[in-house]
Amino acid sequence: MLKLTDDDFDRLVKYMKRNYGINLEKKRVLIEGRLSNMVTSRGFKSFKEFIDFAFADKTGNETMQLVNKLTTNHTYFLREPEHFEYLKTTLLPYFEETVKDHDLRIWCAASSTGQEPYTIVMTLDEYFGSKASLWNLKILATDLDTDVLKKAKAGVYTAELVKDVPEHWLKKYFEKMDDGSYRVIERIRNMVEFRQFNLMDRITCSKPYDLISCRNVMIYFEMETKNALIERFYDVTKEGGYLFVGHAESVGKGTRYTYVKPAVYRKISDKKR
Repeated sequence: MLKLTDDDFDRLVKYMKRNYGINLEKKRVLIEGRLSNMVTSRGFKSFKEFIDFAFADKTGNETMQLVNKLTTNHTYFLREPEHFEYLKTTLLPYFEETVKDHDLRIWCAASSTGQEPYTIVMTLDEYFGSKASLWNLKILATDLDTDVLKKAKAGVYTAELVKDVPEHWLKKYFEKMDDGSYRVIERIRNMVEFRQFNLMDRITCSKPYDLISCRNVMIYFEMETKNALIERFYDVTKEGGYLFVGHAESVGKGTRYTYVKPAVYRKISDKKR
């Protein structure tokens, strides 16, 4: 396996932190492991040769492949189920009462291979039932990694990957394929708009969000980067809206969000607190 020189490692760490907010300072072995085979299979004799080539590519395709290799995409259906239970029992009844135009705005900001956004829309569909047709329940799901977005859009998962899905959901929202895998049904797939997005970029939206879910990605960010992102989330959250973060994550004390419970925060203006 190829080894990174100190200079190669420093260049990659600085590039990922500057452009994507991801801190890989303690991930030298991970970088070597994920990039080594790709670098040698493409005929490069060293990491430096590949990095020079990638950084010189004006199309951005090479650096995107690099980023795809270096981002972590561990996820599964119903991960941290407390969030989905809280969504079903507390947030959706609140949204049903307060969202007068029936345009529910939800953004899953780190969608990975799709299990989280699909869990959200299945929760929405089950809650609203026959009333679902009266609502705009399509959610936005974004990720930096273009490879995982392709998998998410396809919505195909092995039997092992759907083992945590409740049996009635498996029958209602999935179709079994000839090879034993499962595919999310088209109606549910159409409820998610997958889009590539870098969380370091400026966030724009036509209407503020009722709920932003950004779980288990900010653990790779430095405090300053994380806090700045949370404040950008706040600016596009509707008054009374919510933010979900991972249970291993926290929001800084200087945030404008109000703490609700572990990993759940809410936008409430000072005059309404």
